[in-house]
Amino acid sequence: MTLWVILTVSCLAALGFIIWPLYRQSRQLTSLLAGAIVFIVALSAGLYYVIGNPGVSSGVGSMPNVEEMVESLEQRLQSSPDDVDGWRMLGRSYQTMQRYDDAIAAFEKTIELERGQNANTLVALAIVIMEQHDGAMSLRSSSLIEDALALDPINANALFYGGASAARKGDTALAADRWETLLGLNAPADIQDLLRAKINEWRGLPPPTVKQNIAGISIELSVSDEAAAKLPADATLFVIARDPAQPSPPIAVAPRKLSELPTVVSLSDQNAMMPGRLLSAYAEVEIVARVTLSGQPIAQAGDWFGSKIVNLADTDTISLVIDQEVP
Repeated sequence: MTLWVILTVSCLAALGFIIWPLYRQSRQLTSLLAGAIVFIVALSAGLYYVIGNPGVSSGVGSMPNVEEMVESLEQRLQSSPDDVDGWRMLGRSYQTMQRYDDAIAAFEKTIELERGQNANTLVALAIVIMEQHDGAMSLRSSSLIEDALALDPINANALFYGGASAARKGDTALAADRWETLLGLNAPADIQDLLRAKINEWRGLPPPTVKQNIAGISIELSVSDEAAAKLPADATLFVIARDPAQPSPPIAVAPRKLSELPTVVSLSDQNAMMPGRLLSAYAEVEIVARVTLSGQPIAQAGDWFGSKIVNLADTDTISLVIDQEVP
């Protein structure tokens, strides 16, 4: 299980560190950006089938190349033609190899098995068709995106491409609606300014004022006498900023020791837990200070904490007392 957590986090980190900086630099969906996305996804798929296959040895020199992995997957699907995940991974593998006709056929098979009810697969097929035509949005790609939005109106990828498609057709009101919805889904901070600028352009409004990143928030932290009497002085303390609407994963974390209190702890974008998910992108956060007996940030019985919801636009310093025990 630990292996899969590591692989998942590594893949997400790669997306955060590679994809969004490329997008921020180019301000458009370039072939380089699309290729990077496909490569990372295909690599994770390949790792799954290689590591997950008990017939493959664990030696360093035993990792097959992409062609061997694809051939193995093709053979597996011959004996298991209803393996939806396998067809989807095969489509992604063909895509990274630029075998677009084969990728389209694999995604079409996936959609057939899913009875056309998976918005993500419809978008994946639309992207492959776009890549086959040098990034141009064809009638079929546009239709697939619309089908995806009909199934899942808050699908982030479908909203992004659906907004671009609507703008190309001259329906700037629909394009703005879709990208506003995308913004409301907590789009990565790196592209929020771009989305807002295009939305204002489509609505005929002046360009938005670009907000400067706030320095962060300072927490004047102390502990109640009752809590201090029950907790060891060397206990670990986590100071956490999280989205009240989506508490997990946290936005920013700073570890401390209980013995340091009272003290002032600062949280800023430098304490971000995930690339592209920055404290400065949030108007309101919940600040939680938790003393943990287990050494883990997840609350357990016997831990003590204090919490407060803060509007970052109005406040840069708060006082917080650790005075509540987790039952």
